Amino acid sequence: MGGMSRGTQSGAAEAPRRVRCAIYTRKSTSEGLESDFNTLDAQREAAEFYVRAMRGEGWEALPERYDDGGFTGANIERPALQRLLADIDAGKVDIVVVYKVDRLSRSLLDFAQLLARFEEKNVGFVSTTQQFNTRDAMGRLTLNIVVSFAQFEREMIADRTRDKMGAARKRGKWLGSRPPLGYLGDRERMRLVVVPDEAEQVRTMFQLYLRLGSAAEVARRINELGWKRKTTRTRAGREVGGGAWTEKDVHMLLRNPIYLGKVDFKGARYEGEHEAIVDAPLFEQVQRTLDAKACGRGPRRGRNPEYLLQSLLHCGLCGQPMTTTAGKGRSGEVYRYYACRNRARKTEDRCEHPRLSAPEVEDLVISRVRHVCADRAMREQIAERMRVAEPGMAARIQEQRAEVEATRLALRAEADKLMRSLGHEASGRASHLLAERIGAIEAELEPVHARIAQLDGQMQALQRAAEQVTQTIRILEVFDEAWAAFNAAERQELVLILVEKVVVNEPAGKLDIVFHDLGGPFDAAGAAATEETPA
Repeated sequence: MGGMSRGTQSGAAEAPRRVRCAIYTRKSTSEGLESDFNTLDAQREAAEFYVRAMRGEGWEALPERYDDGGFTGANIERPALQRLLADIDAGKVDIVVVYKVDRLSRSLLDFAQLLARFEEKNVGFVSTTQQFNTRDAMGRLTLNIVVSFAQFEREMIADRTRDKMGAARKRGKWLGSRPPLGYLGDRERMRLVVVPDEAEQVRTMFQLYLRLGSAAEVARRINELGWKRKTTRTRAGREVGGGAWTEKDVHMLLRNPIYLGKVDFKGARYEGEHEAIVDAPLFEQVQRTLDAKACGRGPRRGRNPEYLLQSLLHCGLCGQPMTTTAGKGRSGEVYRYYACRNRARKTEDRCEHPRLSAPEVEDLVISRVRHVCADRAMREQIAERMRVAEPGMAARIQEQRAEVEATRLALRAEADKLMRSLGHEASGRASHLLAERIGAIEAELEPVHARIAQLDGQMQALQRAAEQVTQTIRILEVFDEAWAAFNAAERQELVLILVEKVVVNEPAGKLDIVFHDLGGPFDAAGAAATEETPA
């Protein structure tokens, strides 16, 4: 690249043409950049010395500085590098000079793309500490090998860091992240310390949620009290956090196992070194209530909380689900509707069911649900049919567990007796037989322990099912209060907990509601729960 002087036809040597050299520097962290002479200055000084040594070839360092301080080499999203690329595209640069190859990039893929871009613009690349000629295949191969090792080094450092952090999390250590409400970070001991006033706020929020059943309502109440989110100060002295509580903030706090004295790592919980703020029964009760509102269906995507009966409403003529739609009036007001999925088809089986006014059909359904919730006999019938365990199931599980436990105790007693005998047998055939039998007993104990764990899991599932029924009945008993406190999304969740399906036949004037686990349209006397649909 411009390093060869040419001769004219008369044999006189031409002066070397000007080769514009852009010096690029980078440092991964911002530490030390505030000093008078930092590592970016050192990199540029070394590059300028190299360019001056090539002055005879016409090399000249451009005055523009392309310095990226505090930016990783794992990607190319760096302001100075982007300015450099823009100047290359504008034809202002002939050679890019760096102190070391990994200053430009630590990613082999990014590096290859950058070199291709340089080559496209006829721009050379030089490392002052590693001699490369990007004009030939061998030079490019050597350069790629060096970059591969740079990327490998970066990934190894990342792996070691992740392993170290993982090991610390498994030991329950705090790693210096921003402490949550209720705790103060002790950076000297690397441990979370309870802040009594904040801890009392956390416990109050857990108890409020159990009473109100709504994260949005909890946020509203604590904002009225003037409580603010946790405020912390960064090492740079910048204050972060604070402000009013939102529904999302409350939900994240209620789900955080740190208040139980635990730490999370890759989905598993480990005992933390910090003190718990919330006791286990209160924490688990809140988690069950949060889970119950999802009704076991997992995360729902794409739901519009404005349409209360979305995915529940079905056409009484063709059986297809009804979809949501909306239209605007002349004055700009929005009207919501439900329409049969087959209504828009231009085929012979096109459904003729008319569109339904969403507010009117939703009011009818909620009126019927409210009527069910107000009737004690209906609530008891719902609770009875929701029970997943037949009478005596818990007793049978306990009986089976007692039998398995007796087997475990007998095997363990035999093993202990053999171990004592083995202690008196120094050697010989008897000692060998005793050791073999002890090993056999340990093998026999494995399925016994597994069976005990299985039975314990079944008992816990029964207990959770019973608690689920209790939570549902509690919601039914306070339906009006809950409905008034809930936002649109929470109201939709509440309806999904109770209602499995709504079938509407507007021409026949029928509206049938199927409640969960009841096997059909519900009525106290066993008849269909039918209301007149809107005219």
